Amino acid sequence: MPSIAIVGAGPQMGLAIARTFGSQGFDVALISRNRDKLDDLVGKLEAEGIDAAAFPADVLDRTGLTRAIESAAAEFGGIEVLEYSPVGTFGSTALTAPTGTEPSHVEFEMNFQLYGAIAATQAVLPAMREAGAGTLLYTTGAGSIWPDPRVANVNAAAAALRNWAMNLHKELADAGTGIQAAHIGIDSSIGVSVVPGVEAARPERITPLYWDLHTTKRDQAELVFKL
Repeated sequence: MPSIAIVGAGPQMGLAIARTFGSQGFDVALISRNRDKLDDLVGKLEAEGIDAAAFPADVLDRTGLTRAIESAAAEFGGIEVLEYSPVGTFGSTALTAPTGTEPSHVEFEMNFQLYGAIAATQAVLPAMREAGAGTLLYTTGAGSIWPDPRVANVNAAAAALRNWAMNLHKELADAGTGIQAAHIGIDSSIGVSVVPGVEAARPERITPLYWDLHTTKRDQAELVFKL
């Protein structure tokens, strides 16, 4: 069976993406820091008849992240789809306006968003190249496209990830690799509103974009969800 590895899996987007792909026959590898939370997600998916497994790893530990993805590939016989969407917590992520941003504020976000994504990609790309197929999906907020000064440091790193993902799409497409790479920009909060003035959407409204990029819109480098 095909499989998807979801890096940054949580009870909102991660679970919804897992259900979207799992309902289409995919095995699901869930990757994030907290083993207990992952086990809870695995239980929910298995109760719905979806084969899932937990692989704890911190995206800031790139060696550990690579090991987790390799373990998932070994368990499921490969990874056909990689989805990268870790979300920081209010305890670990400082939100800064442009004039209040220090280099360290952006450095943390670059490690969290861009560098983790690159490490995850390198863990699956060789096998995808050998197979001549695969899908690489990277999620950010829409501030990567339309900046919001309230979260300038997060936007800066998200924009870097978006740029890298779209360049990756072009490189892989131009080389005829059969591998799709794309960015998903989400112009809403997920589940509940966390930024004043930004409306929330249920994750199930957003996940069809991921399935479309894997199946019918493989020529697209980016899709944006807007309420």
